[in-house]
Amino acid sequence: MKIAIVSFTRNGCALNRLLQKELVNHQCEGYGTEAYGKEFGLLPICPSLKEWTGRMFEEKEGILFLGAAGIAVRSIASFVKSKKTDPAVLVADEQGKFVISLLSGHIGGANDLTEEIAGILGAVPVITTATDVQGKFAVDVFAVKNHCRITDMKLAKEVSARIVDGKGVGFSSDFPIEGVIPAELTEKDADLGICISLSDQKMPFPRTLHLIPEIVTVGIGCRKGTKEEKLEMALNRVLDMAEVSSLAVTGLASIDLKAAEPGILAMAEHHQWRFDTYPKEELQKAEGDFTVSDFVREITGVDNVCERSALMKGRHLLWKKEAANGVTIALAASDWRAVF
Repeated sequence: MKIAIVSFTRNGCALNRLLQKELVNHQCEGYGTEAYGKEFGLLPICPSLKEWTGRMFEEKEGILFLGAAGIAVRSIASFVKSKKTDPAVLVADEQGKFVISLLSGHIGGANDLTEEIAGILGAVPVITTATDVQGKFAVDVFAVKNHCRITDMKLAKEVSARIVDGKGVGFSSDFPIEGVIPAELTEKDADLGICISLSDQKMPFPRTLHLIPEIVTVGIGCRKGTKEEKLEMALNRVLDMAEVSSLAVTGLASIDLKAAEPGILAMAEHHQWRFDTYPKEELQKAEGDFTVSDFVREITGVDNVCERSALMKGRHLLWKKEAANGVTIALAASDWRAVF
């Protein structure tokens, strides 16, 4: 995680420096007050704590306040938006006795980070989310750890509330399971349940919360100058035919001749997807039963671009080459299993 650590006293700044050294699996930056920060090699809090906090909300995945909880609460109050997007926010006292998970405990990772920092300091971790306190299954934690997208946060809250109340919910998965399915997910004929699938249209329960694994790569090819809108239409058409949610897509792939194609770059940026390109020699090494095109070979030097490029990231083709209006699309998926 990209973490900002901010401290306000001499003891806090010393602790700040220590944590930067110990949190080796994270990218940490330390900030301190003018009075003590420079002594410990910390960056200044500028131009003000409130403006600094706003900037950290945009730039960092985690913020640790070493000081009073009230300072943290007042600092973050105007920047809190959504548990889906807010960074993890923690508070620890300057003596390192307690570490509190304050914001984004599950999706943001504050609870796990609290446990990690408490372990380093020998401190007491303070975690107040009900599922953690009761030791029960938490759907948002499961989704983060398994790299799944949650389709409906309101429904996710209903699932968590039912589990906290000691009631069961339904469970269905299109993928293999590793580990033991929690007892809370074994209710049959449930009116509310969780479905793990690439499709967000399957409804094994009257009210279904879909968890979508992010495992699909889109292989793409197009005529030079094809507009983003035409590419979006082609992709949506293929996703619909394949019954794959766009939430499953992790990135786009193509031949290196398309590395600067404006429409593809715009689509990747719009969705915040990776866009990887490969030389023809590398694409030619991909193994599979491909839809061969002599025209494509003549233009690019390889018999198929979209299927081969999709398989550079995925393990098997979900949908073979679909061509329309100068755009070719193929879908490939990585191997995945639900781990409990």
